[in-house]
Amino acid sequence: MANKILMVLTSHAELGNTGEKTGFWVEEFAAPYYVFQDAGAELTLASPAGGQPPIDPKSELDDFQTDATRRFNADPALQAKLAETLPLAEVSAADYDAVFYPGGHGPLWDLTENPASINLIEQFLHQNKPVSAVCHASAALLNAKTDNGDYAVKDIAVTGFSNTEEAAVELTDVVPLLLEDELIARGGNYEKAEDWHAFAVEDGLLITGQNPASSELVAEKVLAKLA
Repeated sequence: MANKILMVLTSHAELGNTGEKTGFWVEEFAAPYYVFQDAGAELTLASPAGGQPPIDPKSELDDFQTDATRRFNADPALQAKLAETLPLAEVSAADYDAVFYPGGHGPLWDLTENPASINLIEQFLHQNKPVSAVCHASAALLNAKTDNGDYAVKDIAVTGFSNTEEAAVELTDVVPLLLEDELIARGGNYEKAEDWHAFAVEDGLLITGQNPASSELVAEKVLAKLA
């Protein structure tokens, strides 16, 4: 039986009040997608609004291209699939073996507070299934709770985009929250590597990655967990 993996993308496109655009980071979607696909997984894509999720235009710049993004750019089938993500409210954790949240700055605005997303994460945890996220998408975990009412990240080793990385991209004063601070505020045992180095941590059902370089690592840990 193939593993069924749900990938949840942001629907948020505005970078605060800067007038610039944000969304999901292409590499953080494409790299794990292909890790999962090449391992034979069945993949379903969802987002709060459904349809085409916004791509962070910066993630399409030459500086940020990788083998995975080049593969995505040459993959009309995946591009067409991405344009038709399911509305989050229509997906059920019972239908999947794991969930993965790609980052980009968008999730800070919509997935942190989205009731359908929070409920989905809580259902995955309740059903003893892995919940994974990379970079800013760890924000989706912030308000999810366990069956006993504690924050899902409480006393759990977690990572996500660090304060120093946010400062490096000069968005500390633009983002609605600093992920490192908020994970710690909810009792998470926040861990990080040097800025921009690949780093992923697994603790119980939660598997998180620090930054774009960590996206394949998270996907590999998810597959290992499912095996």
